[in-house]
Amino acid sequence: MSKKKKQQRVVINRSVDDLQQRYRPGQQLKEHNYILQISSDDLAFLDDYRVALAAGAARFAEIYYNYLFDNPDIAGLLYTHERNGGDIGDLVRSELKFMLGIFRADKAAREAELVEVADKHIAKGAKPVWAVGAYRLFLDFLRELIVEMDISPLERSRLESVILKLVLRDLGMMSDGYWRTRLDEHREEFMHVSAQYDRIEELLTGIPHLLWSVDVKRNQINYANYPLHALYSSNLESPFPFLADTHTEDQQQLLTAWQEAVNGCGSSTEVRMSLANGAEHWYRLSLYPSLSRSGRSGQVYCLLEDINTVISERKQLEQLSTTDSLTRLPNRALWADHMNMALAASRRVPGSQVVVISLDINQFKMYNDTLGRKLGDALLREVAKRLNSVVRESDSLARLGGDQFGILLQPVSDARTAAERVITQVLDSFDVPFSCAGKQLCVSVTLGVSCFPDHGTHEEALLTSAETAMYRAKRNGLPYQFFDPGSDVSPVEQIRYSGQIQSALDNDEFELYYQPQVDLRTASITGAEALLRWQHPLEGTVLPQRIIPVAEQLGMISPITDWVLLTALRQCKAWTYHGSSVPVSVNVSARSFQSPRLVDKIQWALEEAGVSGEKLEIEITEATLMMDLERATEVLARLSDFGVTVAIDDFGTGYSSLSYLKRLPIHTLKIDQSFIMDVAFDKQDIAIVRSIIDLGHNLDYKVVAEGVETGMALDMLNSLGCDAAQGFHISHPLPEDQFSGWLSTSAWSG
Repeated sequence: MSKKKKQQRVVINRSVDDLQQRYRPGQQLKEHNYILQISSDDLAFLDDYRVALAAGAARFAEIYYNYLFDNPDIAGLLYTHERNGGDIGDLVRSELKFMLGIFRADKAAREAELVEVADKHIAKGAKPVWAVGAYRLFLDFLRELIVEMDISPLERSRLESVILKLVLRDLGMMSDGYWRTRLDEHREEFMHVSAQYDRIEELLTGIPHLLWSVDVKRNQINYANYPLHALYSSNLESPFPFLADTHTEDQQQLLTAWQEAVNGCGSSTEVRMSLANGAEHWYRLSLYPSLSRSGRSGQVYCLLEDINTVISERKQLEQLSTTDSLTRLPNRALWADHMNMALAASRRVPGSQVVVISLDINQFKMYNDTLGRKLGDALLREVAKRLNSVVRESDSLARLGGDQFGILLQPVSDARTAAERVITQVLDSFDVPFSCAGKQLCVSVTLGVSCFPDHGTHEEALLTSAETAMYRAKRNGLPYQFFDPGSDVSPVEQIRYSGQIQSALDNDEFELYYQPQVDLRTASITGAEALLRWQHPLEGTVLPQRIIPVAEQLGMISPITDWVLLTALRQCKAWTYHGSSVPVSVNVSARSFQSPRLVDKIQWALEEAGVSGEKLEIEITEATLMMDLERATEVLARLSDFGVTVAIDDFGTGYSSLSYLKRLPIHTLKIDQSFIMDVAFDKQDIAIVRSIIDLGHNLDYKVVAEGVETGMALDMLNSLGCDAAQGFHISHPLPEDQFSGWLSTSAWSG
């Protein structure tokens, strides 16, 4: 035998003798707890997760069964057990139950189990290395189980540490049991188990954390894992060997965390440390105190882990969560934060205002659909650059999504002046075409404006108000508009009415009022305009300017339009039974006019009511027609085919170009009431009204004046040659029963 072999045997013999002398009941568990630093705090910490781990670990059964039967030697031993009259299932289940007993709270019972199982294994011919392999699988499974648990990173790290120590304790105590029972017969096998321990030590060495414990009273490090020794050799200064390498600004954080741990509170902090190449690296220090009876820490267990990748990813996530990836502008979330800060600043300065602008690109969908998304993205980037060049640095520009941008003006004393200044700059900047992928793209925008505190008191309400104003500007064909509480629907109203409109239809809460139109030359009734009213059970009569915008935004305008058409035409039919042939006019909103089934619905309503198309006039605004002039031409032509006439409502307030008049089959121009109010004595209004009347007559249109409230205005319109009029001077809008009575008694009826 070689000298080296003899030396190895001497070492083994001495180790065996030492184990035999040391092994006494209770001593083995105590030694393992001491060596592995398993404290009562560790076991108390484990109590919080004992049930979850035991329940979750039950899923380990399949892995354990496969391990046993995939190993030919182990499987052979099991089948031998069966041939000798034993039950394999009971044996395997008892083994699995034993492994899961690692979480047993009764320490003495666990020690007895370990000794008993070790004896049984030896008696049945099991090899210690099999237990090492099984525990290695069990440890991997527990780590995966812990990753799935909804706990903090600090708790996860500590739980992994406690479980690792318990697994090592089981292995150690079982191995001691093996040696105690059959040391003389299996000395070579002892060498094999020792090699397995070496492998476990290698596994622990490969853990990418620095682990150490500090005796607080002696201010001395009493344990340090291999990576810590490798980095700092024997110069392990307590409590932090790396204090000198820590960034100067972060050293105080370490000392504060240490003091908290000494006082009995676990703590964690993130610090920067200098690497060998001078680069800074982020680490997380976690401290776990072991408390004495006095409540102060006797020992502190320390864990230092590399979190540089985590910090980098965190910064990237923060940037992604607050920045639009396409334009690099702030996104909606960050813009909302800026708005809240601006609102807070404005509240501290009485009388100051905050301006919120919603901006939408009119041609974006066309360019994006026809030229491709890549060019659309390039256009958005160029728009962002151009907007950024005109917005002040103190203000905030953001991309809110799609082709919508937001501009926030910091607290100002005159919101309208400040908003119009920025809007003018924005509109001027879009006069120059954009160059994208070698193409020159002409782009226009529509803006909506809201102001704090008049149009909302928090960021969501202000943005909604600005968007509402922007959509109204689009409908009216204007470059921008301010939020108007009288014309726009507030978010509160949208919410209040959202669930009530359908029930209003179902419960017959809607009603039509009728306002007559009279011929000024013959002093006779020529028609009646049907006006919607909602007899709200709580709020009383709600006018159409409150109903229609909400219905359009909630997608309920179509059934309301159907109801108005059918109800008005049936009333028209009813009047004929009483000897009155009065055509009706019905307003059609922009959303209803865009419906592809509008003409079919009108035709259906005429047939359902049993009246001809000549009894119906459709009133449409200029802005509605100009949304899609080509389609408008087609729709109006089809209506004209079955006798329905068309009136342009609110004429004179919309487009400056009148070329559309000669393209469309229009029959009536209704002069907006804003020109009629002072027509009796305002020279400018007289000139405008005379021009509209002359224009209408030259195009062979009937001209109707709206909002006639005085006899003087009526006389002036008659002298100017206006064909017809309606307004309070003639009659207020009346419900059906009152209007029918008015028809029979009014001086205009004769």
